[in-house]
Amino acid sequence: MGSLPSECSVGGVLRIPPRFLPPPSPPNGRNGPTMVGLLRPAPAVSRLACCQDAHETFLADLSLIALPVLDEAYAPWAIIDRHPFMEFFSRRYRRELFGHRSLGFFLEQHPEINPARMPMVVEADASLDDVAEQLMGAHPQPMTSALVVTRDNRYLGIASSHELLSEITRRKQEELYYLAHYDALTGIPNRMLFTDRLNQACREALRHDREVALLFVDVDRFKQVNDSMGHAFGDGLLCAIAQRLRECARESDTVARLGGDEFAILMDGVRGRVDAESLAQRLVQAMREPIRIQEREMRVSLSIGIALYPQDDRDAGALLSKADAAMYEVKTSGRNGFRSFEPGASSYCSEKSSLEAELKRALDHGEFALCYQPQIDLARGMPVGVEALIRWVHPSRGLLAPGSFIEIAEESGLIVPIGDWVLAEACRQLQEWNRQGLPSLRMGVNISALQFRQPDFVKRVKQVLSDSGVDPACVEFELTESMVMQKASAVLDMLNELKAAGVRLSLDDFGTGFSSLGYLTRFPIDRLKIDQSFVRGVDRMPVNASIIRAIAALARSLSLQVVAEGVETEAELGVVCECGCDESQGYLHARPMSPDRLADWLRDGGNGAADRLRQVA
Repeated sequence: MGSLPSECSVGGVLRIPPRFLPPPSPPNGRNGPTMVGLLRPAPAVSRLACCQDAHETFLADLSLIALPVLDEAYAPWAIIDRHPFMEFFSRRYRRELFGHRSLGFFLEQHPEINPARMPMVVEADASLDDVAEQLMGAHPQPMTSALVVTRDNRYLGIASSHELLSEITRRKQEELYYLAHYDALTGIPNRMLFTDRLNQACREALRHDREVALLFVDVDRFKQVNDSMGHAFGDGLLCAIAQRLRECARESDTVARLGGDEFAILMDGVRGRVDAESLAQRLVQAMREPIRIQEREMRVSLSIGIALYPQDDRDAGALLSKADAAMYEVKTSGRNGFRSFEPGASSYCSEKSSLEAELKRALDHGEFALCYQPQIDLARGMPVGVEALIRWVHPSRGLLAPGSFIEIAEESGLIVPIGDWVLAEACRQLQEWNRQGLPSLRMGVNISALQFRQPDFVKRVKQVLSDSGVDPACVEFELTESMVMQKASAVLDMLNELKAAGVRLSLDDFGTGFSSLGYLTRFPIDRLKIDQSFVRGVDRMPVNASIIRAIAALARSLSLQVVAEGVETEAELGVVCECGCDESQGYLHARPMSPDRLADWLRDGGNGAADRLRQVA
């Protein structure tokens, strides 16, 4: 036989790769899989082979649309297509087919069988689209094949217009499937695919008497991060969170992004709530590790709601709503945790729009109030400042903490007028205490990211200070790290304007945002407030004590003061004192109080703060 040895059969035909089950890899666009990567080794025939060898090669593999012919140096010499080959050889040239004429001689005598004798030259990394465009541009007929070589004359194989079109069509279909069923940002299933899998899992559970768990996962304060750091940062954060969810979940679980910062996890074949709550606990624990985005480290937390099929509901759609309702209960109780659905829990989605309308009414009807939590100087045992904390005196639900409405206020933009009211009311109350002859205090006011980014923010601040008559040096704005890291040059100008107006500046929740500390030397910051997550139980956690000690040392080197938030026990107070903090704030000293109660507290000497400090010293 005159066919080339197998090790020299370097020819190939573009083949459709085996179809793989979802999830497919994200589509790579026009410059996606290269043609070389889709070549399948196929027989190549020597030009010295007799015609009968070529004929038998075609008969042996019906998938061959064209056959490469190589010369003595194994270089591409000719190409013959199945249809003309079979027509000419089987009918008109049968005598020569069964003779001993060489294939090369026959093709030279009948060039009409070999219309694409010249190889098609492509780049080594040419994509299918590139090859198809070049082939069909030169040969517009539907059944065209061509030898393909690289610019350095390396033989790649055969490109068939028929198979190229089939492959491109298959890829487009796969892309459409991917776009319809997978989240374009994170690459995990989207709401449509998740709903389909949830319905299927519920049907299987009913048939086999099993249970299905559904976890509704929401990223706490994501909008604030997204607004302050930009959408590119927010997208990177969502991708990192999706990856962490997949790492915590079982291999058989489905992790999906439902939209925005909402995720869901489907667990099939669980043993009641214990498996679901175990996963929820792993997720909460995993998020304590910082996430690195754009060379910065950030900590985020999750609120997770759990619902079980069939105990909580036998309808898949209702099950998702009940998991959402359980998540909402976590939000209202302070975030960063999980809760299983309980009858009577309200739906977060259904209440969202009505809550926004109620917030607008609350502004118009004066339903907001401020309470104040003291900050204690640890060297003297005296109250030196307070933090203004908003409360909503709801006409039917009573006194509501910020966790139940601040997120909606941020999403709706109402946080801007609410924040303006808080600043004006805090300054008014400070002046009222001064008129009552109470000790001079520093008033801490939280500033939201959206409020801070308003073009006329500094102008409005100056107006409030002027209208109230308060000493600007007694007002301190509490900002988050993420707020001052976005558009640093513009933020620096704004901070300098505020400092020029006499206002003090502090970084709130310090340690939970970005670990890059270079900005502390650039920005006119007066104080760092260590987040309560480091303070809580610090007497039992040496690592957290080391972190607090390091922050205090850093602050001293930069002439900054340090406030420890969330001090609730004398043991915690002893540690923050030993670590070098300047002030502390927390339930050990006092809970947030109304203006009148705080006035009485101050007149009573701060409820024995100095005595407590002497005891722990």
